[in-house]
Amino acid sequence: MARMPESAHVEHPMLAEGAIEARQYQLKLAAAAREDHTLVCLPTGLGKTAVSLLVTAYRLADDAGGKSLLLAPTKPLVEQHAAFYREALTVPDDEVVVFTGETRPDDRAEMWTDARVVVATPQVVENDLVGGRVSLRDVVHCTFDECHRATGDYAYTYIAERYHSDAADPLVTAMSASPGGNEEDIRTVCENLGVSNVEVMTEDDADVDDHTYETDVQWERIELPDEVLAVRDALNDVIKDRLEKLRELGVTRASSPDVSQKDLNKIRAKLQELIDNDQSEGYQGMSVHAEVMKLRRAVELVETQSVESVRRYFERQRNAANSSGASKASQRLVSEPKVKEAMRRADDFDGLHPKFRRARMLLAETLGIEEGERVIVFTESRDTAEALTEFLGQHFDTRRFVGQGDADGSDGMTQTEQRETLDEFRAGEFDVLVSTSVAEEGLDVPEVDLVLFFEPVPTAIRSVQRKGRTGRQTEGKVVVLMAEDTRDEAYFWISRRREQEMEDELRELKDLADDIEGDLSEDQRALDEYGGADAASETRDSQPAEADGGGGETQAGLTDFDAPDPEDVEGSSDDEDAVAARADSGDGETIEVVVDQRELDSNIARELSKRDEVETRLETLSVGDYVLSDRVAIERKTHGDFLDTLLGGDRSIFEQAKDLTRHYTRPVLVLEGDGDLYAERNVHPNAIRAALASLAVDWGISVVHTRGEDDTAEMVETIAEREQTDNDREVSAHGEKAAKTLGEQQEYVVSSIADVGPVTARSLLEEFGTVEAVMTAREDDLTEADGVGQVTAERIREVVGSDYRPDA
Repeated sequence: MARMPESAHVEHPMLAEGAIEARQYQLKLAAAAREDHTLVCLPTGLGKTAVSLLVTAYRLADDAGGKSLLLAPTKPLVEQHAAFYREALTVPDDEVVVFTGETRPDDRAEMWTDARVVVATPQVVENDLVGGRVSLRDVVHCTFDECHRATGDYAYTYIAERYHSDAADPLVTAMSASPGGNEEDIRTVCENLGVSNVEVMTEDDADVDDHTYETDVQWERIELPDEVLAVRDALNDVIKDRLEKLRELGVTRASSPDVSQKDLNKIRAKLQELIDNDQSEGYQGMSVHAEVMKLRRAVELVETQSVESVRRYFERQRNAANSSGASKASQRLVSEPKVKEAMRRADDFDGLHPKFRRARMLLAETLGIEEGERVIVFTESRDTAEALTEFLGQHFDTRRFVGQGDADGSDGMTQTEQRETLDEFRAGEFDVLVSTSVAEEGLDVPEVDLVLFFEPVPTAIRSVQRKGRTGRQTEGKVVVLMAEDTRDEAYFWISRRREQEMEDELRELKDLADDIEGDLSEDQRALDEYGGADAASETRDSQPAEADGGGGETQAGLTDFDAPDPEDVEGSSDDEDAVAARADSGDGETIEVVVDQRELDSNIARELSKRDEVETRLETLSVGDYVLSDRVAIERKTHGDFLDTLLGGDRSIFEQAKDLTRHYTRPVLVLEGDGDLYAERNVHPNAIRAALASLAVDWGISVVHTRGEDDTAEMVETIAEREQTDNDREVSAHGEKAAKTLGEQQEYVVSSIADVGPVTARSLLEEFGTVEAVMTAREDDLTEADGVGQVTAERIREVVGSDYRPDA
């Protein structure tokens, strides 16, 4: 029986001793999450991950063959969660595995089989599910961290649907400090994840309040100097001029340089209508609109960020205008006299932006006078982050924390660098962390004495996440710098309104929780019918709880983590056996569809992968988008894609037709779209008919029309079933034709090695000259070829140099 001893830590067979502090609110949430698919809402920094881990501990103890899957949106967050799970669970460290894009697909498939806990980014799991590399059948607990992302086409939505459908005994825990901006958003997240129970705790709850401290939020107005205002005013004059040109086109009545983004979006939509109606004014207006967008960005930088950031922005615009293929908008922008004047004023300004001066003063007060230890400075701009790190570094030990992608003039940070930086900050090795938005979501940035916003944050979710970095373990404060009479003030009022809306929504959620299940659609409820929800519910029946808190007082929630009966661990119920039988059986034969990796931009592969009778496999195909047999490959084109190939796109449709017919005897072109192909672009109908006639008659390609992605998925399955079931054809990603040129055969041999696609094969052959030279090359020499990294080189040497083992 689990109980809370005097040490106040949770005891459980799956938990390391002293790993989890026994906080009542976490235990209550975990007890509820054990019973049903649950959304857990808890203020940032109060241990949502501990709640999920407690549920995982129970589920793994109850099912000796089960595994847990925890999904998080970023690589650093995945690494952090994995480290926590390895420390807190009694599961061997090598059975807690990390899946990110840096893990080879073949390695992931092998690691999945042996793992008890998988911590992964959702895109990787989505790809592995579509590619048939992993199965969710044995996953007994799936956690969606930062679950507010589960909207639209984000991978969480697809994974949740597959999980409810495929798992024998599914249980979902969704976690977020801020699940959405309004009730509709929250309900959408619940429906997309199959959640039917909502548990909310705020700082108003007594047992939560025991673990929080007051966070003092101060808004400070900053007055901009005349030199900065002069740069802004010069740019605003150009914006007024460009808006007047758009007024003449009849697409707007706006004349103020403070035109909102919403209005600019409306202008763009009207210009697109002109383009769709073949009116040349639309293209001219789009170019002017692009100028306005660039100018507004420059104004925002000089007002709210720093003069240095706008200098860097102008420099990039100059470089873009001088590059080959530069847009007319970029060229006009840098040649405009008033823009040149603004650039000159920015270059001549040698003073400090007042926000920099105030930031330095606030840090001196916090770290010096108040003897604080750590400060985080958040800014939206990578340029400002670089400038702030350099400026503050003259006075304090300061490091930057930015994303992994490189930006102009700024290298990104690797995952290892991000992790090491946070570890050093947590250990007190430096005082100030200057971060862009990459540090917002869930990363365990330690409690700090001051969170300084260099500008207001207009989005409630981001603001709540950021403020959660202070006020966790000690009293702290938040300061937001706001430049007077600028966009900062507009963001201030938006932020205040949305903050209050978020607080109100979370409180209202407590009252709405009982209603959510009843509001879910019948289709959503049907998710629970897949994978044996009845059997699952039987395993989750709670037992009356008792706990010894040292003084005999019952501690609610603790005894929900009793060790399971050994018989329950070793055996499986008749219901579970029935579930397994349903999962392993099918009414018809299974068909296979090989999908090109690039087709993941559409929903076709995802839709096919959900079907019991279809197995999807991902490959990097040199020919076609879908391979359905040794003689049938499909090239899929939307109407727009097809017309682009006629108008001088990257590859003409006839080059692709040549490749298709060289490798497959029954090639198919799918033209996808529910509109009129002949009216979609300014292409003469006879030119389109001639292209289609040539494909059918000259190239022998069957042309099939579909209405959209769903219809295309149906057509792919229909053709695959006819080929593989009716005609007993096998699937071959290389096709059945043997009449390849010598060069094609050489490429075929090299590309057959895992991780070496056709493009890399050509690169290797161009570098080394012969297949023999490629196969005998040293690892270091292989990396000299374009597109060949260390991982690919190691794989080639492994395949070529290893002893043959038929079972390997």
